Amino acid sequence: MKAIVSVIGKDKKGIIAKVSNALYDMDVNIEDISQTILQEYFTMIMAVEICENAPRFDEIKSALNKLGEKIGVQIQIQLKSIFDSMHNISLTKNN
Repeated sequence: MKAIVSVIGKDKKGIIAKVSNALYDMDVNIEDISQTILQEYFTMIMAVEICENAPRFDEIKSALNKLGEKIGVQIQIQLKSIFDSMHNISLTKNN
């Protein structure tokens, strides 16, 4: 199952390492990643594959929310199918 993970917050050391380690521990593979720092703000988006042995999606989401609170960033995960549908609705609405 494919999903999109986004991370936003004030930049600090270790954000990428902590998020990627948490995903690894939950058997979620990072397929693509983009990150940038704009002034003091860190943003990252990842395309991930949730493997068969991974916890349920709601458990992954809860764990990422808790990690975000712990390290002071906002972490969200959406199924890729929902993310794509939202993007398609937005494009259709603007045309």
